[in-house]
Amino acid sequence: MTEQSYPVSPRNRVKRVHERGSYDHATVHGILDAAMLAHVSYVLDGQPFCTPTLIWREGTMLYWHGSSASRMIRHLATGVQACVVVSHLDGLVLARSGFNHSANYRSAMCFGTTELVTDPEEKLAQLIAATDRFYPGRSASLRAITPQEVKATAVIRMEIAEASAKIRAKGVGDDEEDGNHPVWVGVIPVTTVLGAPVASPALLPGLVMGADLAPYVPGRRLDQALAETQEVYARG
Repeated sequence: MTEQSYPVSPRNRVKRVHERGSYDHATVHGILDAAMLAHVSYVLDGQPFCTPTLIWREGTMLYWHGSSASRMIRHLATGVQACVVVSHLDGLVLARSGFNHSANYRSAMCFGTTELVTDPEEKLAQLIAATDRFYPGRSASLRAITPQEVKATAVIRMEIAEASAKIRAKGVGDDEEDGNHPVWVGVIPVTTVLGAPVASPALLPGLVMGADLAPYVPGRRLDQALAETQEVYARG
């Protein structure tokens, strides 16, 4: 089977250190699914904005939600060009010169046109997915979403028209002429690690964490836990 990839255009082509770029679905989606937080960029009345928000993916469609009264939501609901970016910092790279200092990272940049989800069934399904994609099956144990909550929340979707991933995952790139300059060089790994859960003071006696939280083991990497929840959700 031919590997699916996003089309390459001047908009999404990786120009600087192009060998770090990838356009295949598997790489781009893997970076997206290992994150919860993204940044959505758009232009409103000539002013650029970049808004952090929680996102989730179904196929080549990205979703996010917010208050129906939100300036961002109201603008994106009109159907505008947007750029959604997810990034993971994986390491600090220290070289013998400031010029060669770098970072190891994984990033995905997605372009498309936004639209408001207006179909009531799709909207409700995506509001539930906003929970279950990160905590598989959790919505079944929660108090049901009320009509007022549905009305107060808007869901935006964006078909990924073009996308690119860019990854640096290597060591120090010192210049040969820097020789053995006497300073420490190397890579300091960076990870976001889950801590021990802190129960609410209002928790009813005898309640324990359920299977929906099984991936969130203290000491585990967050990106690995999120990638697992997305996989579990996708399997149904």
